[in-house]
Formats: sequence, C-alpha cells, structure tokens
Amino acid sequence: MTRSRTSDPLSPLLGLPGVEDAVARARAALVGGHNHPVTRRGWPATAAEASMRAARASAALDGAPLDTSDATADSVTDPVLAGAVRVAEELGRLLGVWRTSPLQALARLHLLAAADLVPAERHDTELGRPHTSAGVAERLSLLAELVTGGTSAPAPVLVAVVHGELLAVAPFSSANGVVARGAARLTAVAAGLDPKGLAVPEVGHLRRAAEYRGRAAGFAAGTRDGLTAWLLHCCAQWEAGAREGTSIAEART
Repeated sequence: MTRSRTSDPLSPLLGLPGVEDAVARARAALVGGHNHPVTRRGWPATAAEASMRAARASAALDGAPLDTSDATADSVTDPVLAGAVRVAEELGRLLGVWRTSPLQALARLHLLAAADLVPAERHDTELGRPHTSAGVAERLSLLAELVTGGTSAPAPVLVAVVHGELLAVAPFSSANGVVARGAARLTAVAAGLDPKGLAVPEVGHLRRAAEYRGRAAGFAAGTRDGLTAWLLHCCAQWEAGAREGTSIAEART
C-alpha cells in the first residue's frame, strides 16, 4: 500500500470491480448476525467463543495444530497457539488504545503473540519492536493515520487494508500473522463492522488457506487485480464469519 495523492488514500479501492457489492454483503451479513434473536440472547458468551475460535484458526494459519479444546494461554503447549490465545484475551482491553494509539497497541499485540517464540534473552530487544528496515516505520505510520480517522472508506475495506498491510510489511521478527489478524479484529470492532466481536472470519481464512495466502501476496504486490482479489476475499470471509457467529449462538440454545 502506498500513499495516494487523493485526500482519502483508500477511496480508489471502492472503484475496484465488485468491491462495493462485496462490502454491502459483508455489512448486511454482520448486521443480520448481530440482530438475530438467538445471537442477541447472551451475546457475551457467543463473543467469548467466537474469540477463541478465531484464536485457534489464526494460530493454525501460522502452523500450530488445530486445537478444538477450551484453551487458555496457560493450558496450551504450542507457542503459536498460546500467543494467539493471549491476543484474544487482551483484545477487549486494547480497544481504546487501538482507537487512539494503534502503534502502541500493535507493540502490545506482538509482545503477547511472540512471548514464547522469542528467546528470553531477546525479549527486551525484539518483543513489541518493529524492524528498522527502510519503509517499515513510514508504512506503519500511514496505517496508524488510517485507523485514527484518516479515511472514510467503509469498515470492511479498512479492516482488509489493516490486515493485508500488516501481513505485507511483516514488521516484527515473528508472529506477524497472529498480530495482523488480531489487529483486523480490533479494527472491525472499533469501526463498527463487528462491534460485539461475534464473527469469526479467521475460520474462513483457514478453510481457504491457500487462497488466503495467495491473495495476501497479491495485496502485497499492489496490483489492481491483487488488491481487488484480497478485498473480495476478506469481505467474503467476514460474510461467512457472521454465519459462524450465528451458528455458535444457535449451538448454545
């Protein structure tokens, strides 16, 4: 993603083929999911289960075994999954920080996600510290501007850009996938796309893992086709994620 000369750097994305319709479908699915009678009853329990399913799928995308147990950060042995669960448990507390100081929130996400992946003697120099290579700081700064009000693009577009950009930049030494997907969830809540955190798009990403990785690479390349494919993929998984959230609520009745 590069800075546009337009006043809103994301506005050109809305003109890509199929994006407006995909955005509308994702929004409608999420509104419908939040308003579904079964979802509205006891939604905090649904949100908690959605968060854990998201953590398991996110960890699996980064190579962890797919764990279907009731995991907590203290009860799992796989370091990637433990980090993803810690991220899931912290997202609610990070929401306010994300809205005002997203770079601080990203540092915290990495500290949580990579605590078991980075040797203890390198914790102080690696955890929460982005690479200093050329362009990383500038791209993270631009991303922070977007998150804190620098765009009026629809929430599904902003969420997809945050997700894709963090995968593309890979600003940390490890756990960039878990961080990117955690940041996407934070953005979805903060932007009002999924205000209660009921959807589980990560399950869709995992089910289509090859497509997910291929389209993320297309986004990183920055071509028109690559950007289009990534946005359509992300919107479709939020649409599917809304259905996953409803199924969680229905299973609890």
